[in-house]
Amino acid sequence: MTIAFVFPGQGAQTIGMGKALADAYPAAQAVFDEVDEALGEKLSALIWEGDIEELTLTQNAQPALMATSMAAMRALEAEGVSIGKASFVAGHSLGEYSALAAAGALSVADTARLLRTRGQAMQSAVPVGEGAMAAILGLDLDAVRAVAEEAAQGEVCQAANDNDPTQVVVSGAKAAVERAAEIAKEKGAKRAIMLPVSAPFHCALMQPAADVMAEALAKVEIKAPAVPLVANVRAEAVTDPDLIRQLLVEQVTGSVRWRESVQYMAGQGVTGAWEIGAGKALSGMIRKIERSIACQAVGTPEDVQKAIQADA
Repeated sequence: MTIAFVFPGQGAQTIGMGKALADAYPAAQAVFDEVDEALGEKLSALIWEGDIEELTLTQNAQPALMATSMAAMRALEAEGVSIGKASFVAGHSLGEYSALAAAGALSVADTARLLRTRGQAMQSAVPVGEGAMAAILGLDLDAVRAVAEEAAQGEVCQAANDNDPTQVVVSGAKAAVERAAEIAKEKGAKRAIMLPVSAPFHCALMQPAADVMAEALAKVEIKAPAVPLVANVRAEAVTDPDLIRQLLVEQVTGSVRWRESVQYMAGQGVTGAWEIGAGKALSGMIRKIERSIACQAVGTPEDVQKAIQADA
């Protein structure tokens, strides 16, 4: 079986995530310790016993989800499953950073600091309440692009996440996104759901955050990943560190081409996906994109054992 390791993005966070992994595997606990040290605070305490609203703040959620993914990765490694088991890595938005850390392109400490910076920069790029995101269900990418164009009326409104054939997320100025939700329903969308996000990610309004990330990424060493990364903005495999750095900047304002990324991996012979970290959101999307890909969540010690046994 040809496997891809995929890494979740924002929205997967829960209080207590990764705790069972840390209790069961010293190497997983070490990840949380390393992230706490890199950030100069006990993020692990917030993750395990904090308030969900505080954890959901993007500057906390981003490093927290990466820490949980890396804890799961270290647990797999402790059981003898290395990153070389995967033919590709891919991550949804912030998950791209988790994927790069798992593939050895970025250190865990650097990744934690980059994601804290990314979260803060994305939050401060647009004043709270001025931007919005909406999930459009039941229209394809081309249809949603047309809706976004019609809704813009001189404001920013873009297709931000092409998640699967049934779900495309639009992002931009609040009024424009609200118009897009209404127009989408008129055009036959099953539903249009305003998302509970604090900023309009992956659209042109995020340019100030992209500038911040360009500066931050310029100071960090990026190595060639041990396995190719299927990049969000390209939906194809990349390994060159300079190109990866450039694409991580583009990703802040660019669209997450998740549907195409999964199709690309399927086209390259991938038949299994292990979702490394919190939740099962990506597995749900992958099943809608390519039914031929068998999905396995790896977020608890039980999941780790199940994955190893299924693979034996």
